[in-house]
Amino acid sequence: MNPQSVVRDLLSLAHIEVDGHKPWDIKVHNDALYGRVLAKGSLGLGEAYMDGWFSCERLDEFFTRVVSARLSARLPLSVNFALLVAMSKLQNRQTRQRAREVAKVHYDLPVEVFEATFDQRLTGSCGYWKEARNLDECQDAKLDLICRKIGLLSDERVLDIGCGWGAFMGFAAERYGACCTGVTISKEQVEYGRKRYAGLSVEPRLEDYRDCSDGPFDHIVSMGMFEHVGPKNYRVYFETARRLLREGGLFLLHTIWANEPSPLDPWINKYIFPNGALPTVGQVGTAVHGLFVVEDVHNFGPDYDKTLMAWNEKFQKNRSEVSALMSQRGEDGERFCRMWEYYLLCCAGGFRSREISVGQFVLSPRGVKGGYQTVR
Repeated sequence: MNPQSVVRDLLSLAHIEVDGHKPWDIKVHNDALYGRVLAKGSLGLGEAYMDGWFSCERLDEFFTRVVSARLSARLPLSVNFALLVAMSKLQNRQTRQRAREVAKVHYDLPVEVFEATFDQRLTGSCGYWKEARNLDECQDAKLDLICRKIGLLSDERVLDIGCGWGAFMGFAAERYGACCTGVTISKEQVEYGRKRYAGLSVEPRLEDYRDCSDGPFDHIVSMGMFEHVGPKNYRVYFETARRLLREGGLFLLHTIWANEPSPLDPWINKYIFPNGALPTVGQVGTAVHGLFVVEDVHNFGPDYDKTLMAWNEKFQKNRSEVSALMSQRGEDGERFCRMWEYYLLCCAGGFRSREISVGQFVLSPRGVKGGYQTVR
């Protein structure tokens, strides 16, 4: 069979047609798409979208069906995916040096890109939509949920591992009077956090989490950073957190997790989050053996679908400005925007399919006396 027939047959398994009339059907603008997908798998598909080789009215719904039908497992094993699997097994892809690659590719992008996408605090992780009506409310609700889960009090010291642009630290200092230290490998994030929260008890630092040494902290928080740690470093990560946390403190881990172990998607690995890996709940459980008591696990995976769709809605309103900004930097502005929307919408489809989830673990060093009171 020729590549076109193979790809069309695969898509039909997910009830997707080429040049069909449903919102999740694709319009092919370059017939070389079919061979590119068979040769390079998901990497080829993503790059073809960036190059304008196909379009889709509802890319999020397209990916919901593709992921749910597990079409990637039916494709021939591509060289890029085989190499990614081999590297994940043979190498530590998240050493101190390699850990900084994601900052260069993603987190050190112009802050205007994130301002055009995220909430006002630039909270780059899933919001909490239980009672929220918009993007700013869902992120403040998530930050407040974390503060309540750890029982945060005024003047307590909190370490934020992977502090991003300082959203949690700023919120905790403003609303709870906490004293916050954050570590990140992104120079741009440190500079932004220092300027935005000058005058508050907020200290963002350019530092690998493994090098942090000024504990003990009353509590530790980590949001959307564990996905960059990697299986070969999970134990070291939790040993570091245990070393830095006081005996009676709590550690809240906010992370995406997958239903089964797998290296990150090759397209995501190249263009968005180099060297990332989604943990499973079982891997987290194994890594904390003898270090922490798991007090609470809270899965609110569908909220990330909603967050990503809200991010995309805001981004589309600011798309022309982002395109112009990236063009001024010598890049193809429209190609960057197609990459960015592909990132947001393919991830939304992943969460909608329930193949991946997001949630929070509450961990204590020796167990909360009398039991931990669950907070929702």
